Amino acid sequence: MIVGGYFLAAAMRPVIAMTAAAWQVIALRVVDRLGKGLRTPPRDALIADVTPAPLVGRAFGLQRGLDHVGAVIGPLVAWWLLSHGADVRRVIVASLIPGILVLVLATWAVKDGGGRRRSPKDAEDLIPPASSGVFRRPSASLIAISAFYLLRMPETLIILRAQRLGIAVALIPLLWAAVHVVKSSTSFVGGALSDRIGPARTMWIGWISYVLLAAGMALAAGPVVAWALFLALGIVAGLTESPERALVSAAPSAGGHRGSAFGVYHALTGVAALAGGLLLGVIFQQSSGATAFYVSAAGSLVLVILWPFWTRLHRVPPR
Repeated sequence: MIVGGYFLAAAMRPVIAMTAAAWQVIALRVVDRLGKGLRTPPRDALIADVTPAPLVGRAFGLQRGLDHVGAVIGPLVAWWLLSHGADVRRVIVASLIPGILVLVLATWAVKDGGGRRRSPKDAEDLIPPASSGVFRRPSASLIAISAFYLLRMPETLIILRAQRLGIAVALIPLLWAAVHVVKSSTSFVGGALSDRIGPARTMWIGWISYVLLAAGMALAAGPVVAWALFLALGIVAGLTESPERALVSAAPSAGGHRGSAFGVYHALTGVAALAGGLLLGVIFQQSSGATAFYVSAAGSLVLVILWPFWTRLHRVPPR
């Protein structure tokens, strides 16, 4: 499934260069994202399987960090090609080269991934089995993680807020690349901290950081502050993405359901992010950008306050 998901993405992207209408591009991008949905849960499950328990946070921190590095290098390479005479269609066709390299690497990486290890029996089960043994209900921890995705401002609205605060549109790609540098540099730190003090505590620190930074974006009054806060928001990803996956990977793999746990995690957080983005987008448009950030910060603050009680009530292990 991992190789198939990467193959689907690699095959679809060059075809976009031959399209003649916007709906064709949209359709192909949907298929491309289907490939991401196919490969991501089994990829995360494989990382968790082959990593010793004390290093799970750092393993996911490394994966997230490298993913954000790609989000910097890819656009910069595309910009270089465009600035040296290549048109957009040629740049898109050129994406076939890294796509093939990824396929080769993915095939090599999963070759020895068939032997799945079992997690300790006393690990927290984030997705406890339902009576049917097939359908599984999300745990309290996963519900809390999804709530954060529901409350968090989408990066597109953060960019729009930065533009309204005076950052020129031409500088947005540079700002986007810079924030991914921050995410990349803090992802391994967040993973290492997750291994040291526990994913639940590390994620909570990330949520507190988000509340402060979201409130700061609401109060910001100029481009310099917007630059600083936008880049600082990259730290939130570094402190939350790795611990989230570490919590999911703590679920026992009895019956081979670790992949299902990651599938439910990505599905719930994706739906929550979509719903939250639509709601906050309406507030942003109908009221103001500052109001939307205040709402996001206030809701996240409630989650921050409840999380310590939540962990005790539902016995979420700090380590």
